[in-house]
Amino acid sequence: MKKLILSILAACAMISASAQDTADAVQHEVLFETSKGNIRFVLFNETPQHRDAMLKHVNEGFYDGTLFHRVIKNFMIQGGDPKSKNAQPKVLLGEGEDDTMEQIPAEIIYPKFRHKRGALAAAREGDEDNPEFKSSNCQFYFVWGRRCDEGVMLDAYYKNQQVFSKMPEEEWERIKEYYQRNPGTPWLDGTYTVFGEIVEGLDVVEAIQGVATDKNARPEEDITLIKATVVK
Repeated sequence: MKKLILSILAACAMISASAQDTADAVQHEVLFETSKGNIRFVLFNETPQHRDAMLKHVNEGFYDGTLFHRVIKNFMIQGGDPKSKNAQPKVLLGEGEDDTMEQIPAEIIYPKFRHKRGALAAAREGDEDNPEFKSSNCQFYFVWGRRCDEGVMLDAYYKNQQVFSKMPEEEWERIKEYYQRNPGTPWLDGTYTVFGEIVEGLDVVEAIQGVATDKNARPEEDITLIKATVVK
């Protein structure tokens, strides 16, 4: 009888563990309703601190009413600055952080998560002020990018040599070929945390990419993130 009970308990434990693994494998999805259309994206479980910060901000309505305040053609669109909510036209956005918000330690999982078109990544301060590549607690960007020629890929290689030098040559060749065939921003790989990916709404990112901007890369017309919702 004892053996039977132990077997049953072991089976229950295995079922429970399996259920937990399944639960952990579920990816959260977030919907951004913007003045240019909707963007839906998944958050990677492998970057839990970035995932949880995004979910917290979305659930608290933190992003509602903020702007996509920085748009650079063939590069990316950036949002999440709390100062952009109801911002005046001359306010310089995207500079510095809210002093009450701690930066998030880097969760760079390269080469699994790369800066391909549609990737969601965390903005951060520059390398000199931030050698550990810590992320902004709230500011993010969606990658648009472009196809890269051999020269751009070599520049990316040397810029991120601390990452690429540890990579087998065949892996680097595979990545280089990918970016030569598909758009992205490979020079950011290995130094910025990629923590999600768009599943619907790349056409909206493209539309935002097309707007006119001022000398600070701020859109001349406000591109508003009307509402953010966790949908899964």
